[in-house]
Amino acid sequence: MLIKYLSLICVLAPLLGSLIAGLGCRRLHPVTAHRVTIAGMMISLAAALALMKLIILDHEPAQNMDLYLWAMSGGFDFKMGFLIDQLSVLMMIVVNTVSLLVHIYSIAYMKDDPGYARFFSYMSLFTFSMLMLVTANNFTQLFFGWEGVGLVSYLLISFWFKKDSAAAGGLKAFLVNRVGDFGFILALALILSYCNSLDYSVLFAQLPALSHESVELFSFFPPVSLITLIAVLIFVGAMAKSAQIPLHVWLPESMEGPTPISALIHAATMVTAGIYLVARLSPLYELSTVALNLVLVVGATGALFLGLLALVENDIKRIIAYSTMSQLGYMMAANGASGYDAAIFHLFTHAFFKALLFLAAGSIILSLHHEQDLRKMGGLAKYMPVTYVTFLIGALALAAMPPFSGFYSKDAIIEMVQHSSLASAPYAYWCLIIGAFITALYIFRAFFMAFHGTPRFDIDTQHHLKESSWEALMPLVLLAIPSLILGFYLAGPMLYSNPGLLGDSIVYKAESVGTYSAVFALINAPESLAFWVSLGGIAFAVLCYVFCPSIPKWFAHRLSLLVKILVDQYGFDRFNNLVFVRGTKRLSDFFYHVTDVKLIDGFFVNGSGRGIERIAELSKRLQSGLLNQYVLVMIVALVVLLAWQLLL
Repeated sequence: MLIKYLSLICVLAPLLGSLIAGLGCRRLHPVTAHRVTIAGMMISLAAALALMKLIILDHEPAQNMDLYLWAMSGGFDFKMGFLIDQLSVLMMIVVNTVSLLVHIYSIAYMKDDPGYARFFSYMSLFTFSMLMLVTANNFTQLFFGWEGVGLVSYLLISFWFKKDSAAAGGLKAFLVNRVGDFGFILALALILSYCNSLDYSVLFAQLPALSHESVELFSFFPPVSLITLIAVLIFVGAMAKSAQIPLHVWLPESMEGPTPISALIHAATMVTAGIYLVARLSPLYELSTVALNLVLVVGATGALFLGLLALVENDIKRIIAYSTMSQLGYMMAANGASGYDAAIFHLFTHAFFKALLFLAAGSIILSLHHEQDLRKMGGLAKYMPVTYVTFLIGALALAAMPPFSGFYSKDAIIEMVQHSSLASAPYAYWCLIIGAFITALYIFRAFFMAFHGTPRFDIDTQHHLKESSWEALMPLVLLAIPSLILGFYLAGPMLYSNPGLLGDSIVYKAESVGTYSAVFALINAPESLAFWVSLGGIAFAVLCYVFCPSIPKWFAHRLSLLVKILVDQYGFDRFNNLVFVRGTKRLSDFFYHVTDVKLIDGFFVNGSGRGIERIAELSKRLQSGLLNQYVLVMIVALVVLLAWQLLL
């Protein structure tokens, strides 16, 4: 019962704070709005920590509990319930910790904004939706949280809705996720059809029987394994949520929202949902080699090619956004290589150093009066020493430099992919290796352009430039600590133990469990190719952006075609605008002008009215009141009837 009550407190506390701040936003003082939401987040985090003690430290058994029957339809029961195990508890810790720090940071960032209370209400609602998703014991509740984070992301990305780009960015995120949700809903329909339930436990229990089922999609196409079809359709939903190629186009547009939202979306909520879902359904994916190969190829491709986009970007927030898409590719590749523990481990470490990078970027943007262009920065190190140090820690963690947290999780992913027996593993391995070089290069490009060199901002800004307030700096310092040491302390329990920290909440593969330790990994880092590749990326960034700034210009000139392709983002936006946006618009115009205006309104609605008017006009003329006309009509009618009878 204690676990049940702690779970309810953890999930519902952010919802309560959101409702108070949202419904009372016109009556409450702005300070009260952030106080109630932060209090709700602190209560939720405390409950999550208590659950961690019970489930992870005290080894209490996992709890699969139904809370209530939500609906009954067609003989099916749809329930709400919690699955509290090692995986869900770790996700609750990540979501609550990052969300709490982002809430605190937002006090300074959103100061004097007219939508202050609304912003805090949305953020707590966002956290509530994500907690509903990760604690669900069935697909009904998971889909509620899934759609909840999608809705609130739309509200937050388009928070400054009077700005056209913000409104368009929110709409783009919403629509792209609807594409992924189409596949997800089809998968849920298949599960409900074959299992008669949407509970995880029922699906997992029936997997041996379902593995022999096949589905005939088309008469001219060979039957497809049911397990493979469900796994692929679920992955389509995960691709949209976790910004995997080709459904990644919405994530850069999320930068149109306030910076705290970027940190929350990219670090702990929304984009991690797809990674979590594939790991949660690891028993399903382990039965489909086709699905695992697809996950591995898509993830590795995104890790490399989406990271390349950051090299030609000058907006500091968008660079970190492309970094998120690349790192999500690493996590998804780990899932594809059956390294679900490594995927969740990287999700955990990435959440802290990615939130740190975003909030450090937000500190820069605040100090430069909302300037985001790296070409208008430079020399900020002496003005913002705390932001400088914390951004450097985040950059080193992202570049997977030992002993920073990203080193342990990212190298573990590359090693697992290298030893995978899947056919696509060699391709994926080299994508991840090259991606490691690209990651170090683009993040240190941003670091040197922002903090080193000659200041490129105006004199007035230089005179007023100073470090951010304590509300903004405190979360940076608190996030820098786990970005530095968390990987070292978690690597052993997460990767080198059997069973690992995640227990039986995921499926473990033999090649993903080692006999080493974090200390061993640290000492032997120079033997890793990934280490030298990442170090080479940093060294090349130093050469290009500190000692010889003419080198990037030479490359841009020599590789102008490649630069154009990257600036064009491989044509994905162009394709979407041409095929989906324009195509949908033309289809909508056809349905409006032809179907709606001409057929429905013109023919059926207005046409029936005009027809009745004409019939009435004719009837009115027949009802003249003149006796001789009536007699004439009767005679003519009798003659017609007699003639008809004679003809018959």
